[in-house]
Amino acid sequence: MTDIELAKKYLNQGNLAIAVVKDKELIFKSKDKGIKPMYILATQMEGRVKGSSIADRVIGKAAAMLSIYLGIEEVYGKLMSKRAVEILRENNIPCSYDELSPYIENRDRTDICPVEKIALKVEKPEELIGLLRDFLG
Repeated sequence: MTDIELAKKYLNQGNLAIAVVKDKELIFKSKDKGIKPMYILATQMEGRVKGSSIADRVIGKAAAMLSIYLGIEEVYGKLMSKRAVEILRENNIPCSYDELSPYIENRDRTDICPVEKIALKVEKPEELIGLLRDFLG
């Protein structure tokens, strides 16, 4: 099994929000919803996850930008936004998804996700991390 296949397996079997696999080893997992697990990876595990594969329930522009920042090798999302696909492909990161959406919605499905609104304002991952720090408090 490839790292991305293993990450997908862990995601589904463990009822996780995110699974990160590197060299066939699960190196990070979380059931936390939203961008918080990706933020933790970017701020606390940056060097360790380079070259790993990520499987996540939702991949929007913010998660795609953080994946690039982290040097992720491959990304899978159960739900992925069109912009996330574009960003990952522009940066030569293979990506796959079960469902493609024009954008990621908020939890009430009444508007665009607040984290995606933040990501729309920036083009550099470093800027995004600073804004996410403020958002997550």
